[in-house]
Amino acid sequence: MAMKRVTMQDIANACGLSRNTVSKIFNGRGSVPEITRQQVLAKARELGYYPMPQDGEIRTSPGGNIALLTQHKLLSHNFGAYFITSFTDQISRAGYTIQIYEISAAEISVRRLPPNFDPDKTVGILGIELFDQEYYRMVCSLGIPTVFVDGYAHAYENSIRCDVISMENITSEMTLVGHMIAGGARRIGFVGDIEHCNSFYERWLGFAKALHRAGLPVDRELCILEKDSESYGDPDWFLEQLQALPAMPDAFACANDYIAIHLMTALKRKGLSIPGDVMIAGFDGSPESVLVDPTLTTARIPSTDIGRLAAILLERRIQLPEFPLQWTYVKTTPIFGGSTR
Repeated sequence: MAMKRVTMQDIANACGLSRNTVSKIFNGRGSVPEITRQQVLAKARELGYYPMPQDGEIRTSPGGNIALLTQHKLLSHNFGAYFITSFTDQISRAGYTIQIYEISAAEISVRRLPPNFDPDKTVGILGIELFDQEYYRMVCSLGIPTVFVDGYAHAYENSIRCDVISMENITSEMTLVGHMIAGGARRIGFVGDIEHCNSFYERWLGFAKALHRAGLPVDRELCILEKDSESYGDPDWFLEQLQALPAMPDAFACANDYIAIHLMTALKRKGLSIPGDVMIAGFDGSPESVLVDPTLTTARIPSTDIGRLAAILLERRIQLPEFPLQWTYVKTTPIFGGSTR
């Protein structure tokens, strides 16, 4: 019967230390007391850890492998394309290499890491476009320095054992909705799956806060809140949803630009003018937002800056694993286009 391979986590458990501390010793990252280093190396020899480095072979310079975990192809959408370019540039300059793992739906459902993912050869993890709560928690429990970009809906209500970086959503959404109210809108609907991710949920909160501030009701019957699916990219599906509404709202606040642009197509097919009959606001600041007619009112997300900041935060977490965990918001900027009055 084959013996189970000894891992850094086994050594950490045997020494009563965190996996981060053991990893720092084997990878030469950060400061560890000499007595702790000797204790870990001795326990590694005792347990039969392989390959066992000699003192002279233990790394003393920055570097190591960063695992980027995602459920979607990052280059297929605006935010991911700009984000990954700046993140890769920043983290590579710091001496790290990057391995991208696309997590399948099956792996998400059973909370399983990709088969070629090796925790012992991974010094840090970046998670993006991963919005399953239990998978999120599983990754955070690995004991590897981790930064997530955004999170699952309501994630801010839970204690998360990793750093999180997100775009600011509530204030900008309140500004967009307030702008449409100032333009005469009184019946306003929200469009998008508010449980898809934390950012969508926070945009919903901003939407509701803006209505409350103006003394207007949140009427879910005027909203399109179906579960996230390809249907949000189908104008014909939107026509069906619009037909089912009890009345046509004066305005729609959409969870992102992708949804807003396809909704605009459906409204035009219905013979409605934008913004004359219905005002529309999106969220993202995508290149497409200035190409549609009329141009889209939206909130610009600084994708490049978020990528760079994620790399900086992850490098700091690797160097200082005991530094307090934090949730960082990056400011977004409302942009007023022709789709609102």
